[in-house]
Amino acid sequence: MKQVVVLGAGPAGVGAALMLARSGKAGVQVLERAPRVGGNSGSFLLDGIHCDFGSHRLHPSTEPHLLEMIKEAVGPDLLWRPRHGRIRLRGRWIHFPLKPVDLLLRLPKGFTFQLLWDAATKPFRRAGSGEPTFASVLHQGLGPAMCENFYYPYMRKLWALPPEELAVTLATRRVSGSSIGKILKKILGQVPGFKKPHTGGFYYPRKGFGQISECLRSEAENAGAEFTLEASITGIELESGRVKAVRYQADGKDLRVATDTVWSTLPLATLVSLVDPPAPPEVVEAASRIQYRGMILIYLVLEQDQFTEYDAHYFPEYAVPISRLSEPKNYSASTEPKGVTVLCAELPCDPHEDLWKLSDDALGAKLCEWLGGVGLPVTAKVRRTETRRLGYAYPVYDRDFESHLKVVDKWAESVGGLLTFGRQGLFAHDNTHHALAMANGAVDCLNPDGSFDLDKWHAYRREFETHVVED
Repeated sequence: MKQVVVLGAGPAGVGAALMLARSGKAGVQVLERAPRVGGNSGSFLLDGIHCDFGSHRLHPSTEPHLLEMIKEAVGPDLLWRPRHGRIRLRGRWIHFPLKPVDLLLRLPKGFTFQLLWDAATKPFRRAGSGEPTFASVLHQGLGPAMCENFYYPYMRKLWALPPEELAVTLATRRVSGSSIGKILKKILGQVPGFKKPHTGGFYYPRKGFGQISECLRSEAENAGAEFTLEASITGIELESGRVKAVRYQADGKDLRVATDTVWSTLPLATLVSLVDPPAPPEVVEAASRIQYRGMILIYLVLEQDQFTEYDAHYFPEYAVPISRLSEPKNYSASTEPKGVTVLCAELPCDPHEDLWKLSDDALGAKLCEWLGGVGLPVTAKVRRTETRRLGYAYPVYDRDFESHLKVVDKWAESVGGLLTFGRQGLFAHDNTHHALAMANGAVDCLNPDGSFDLDKWHAYRREFETHVVED
């Protein structure tokens, strides 16, 4: 039987391991650098509270067979939860997902008039004469009011680039409400009579979002998959243009597993740096130009039962450095432990920036200052602050990314036995259910005789390009 070595145990890697093991097409070994599975979709305990690496939800648009797989693995711990967040827009708090009555009552009247004017004058707005960008496409679809008050500052915050320097692809892959019509459809979807089943809610595990990956891992091991955690990949050996072996370190030992098939969910630049002999210079150069946005997750442990009733607060304003604030206990409707809650703030930030260099306590003090400035004062005792720093939080779709990605993608496909998939492996803005769909596609393309159907994979890749991030 073919032996597939999967690099990375995020949702794509864990899902692939489970589906491969159940298919009987191949044996599978998963190598993961962290001490837990889940990647950026994992969870950990902080003062008795299950915390995630940011805000995560399992959306009801998950493909039915994948949702059934998750339900079977997680069991009764998979809860159905109503969306109950809010977004700060022009100094006002608006319910999120958007609700018609809330918009009418809470939005400044002048801003409402601007939005209506932009909707009415859309047929007369002309596209710019230059090359389309994220900014020009959204301006054409939404008008200046929504762009200048929401999307432009929020995108600048998330990616540290002017909207004019972001690719059109970002508007199609990352912005589900890219036109007035799409936004109105979402708003009407919250109205009784128009509301479809499972609208305005999400699935969430009782013990944090990472419980999904943990349970899928358990099912995969029961089916025969092998997981090695705290395994750092040190090299991928190639011979005559094909995969020969993977080298890694675990338990203080240098280890090597012979295989002719590697499925990688690693960031592309990392993958390119690992191959031996080295990739061609033009591939190394292209990989170095593929950018990721980092993030600091600031966890504030407060001595109170609950900070607010909301699961998440969104901050599109550029003046507030964090992009989102979540309260993990509200996601799982947990009332335990008593007398303590945790806030998780998402701060887009790269390692070269000044905020990255601050201590945990200094970042906690900054967070309290920022929250106080928007009417969310921290009045309870702060037990302590902890942070988690992610170097690869978001792929950056700048205007040149596609040309660099094409070079790396073409090289990876030329290496026999090497497959890249998952959010990092395909440089995709995707949700967890999209990552699992990628894993499902990869397994489907592996034939019973061990060969890989590349034409079918290309068809799946075209399907993956239609994925749009849901929030």
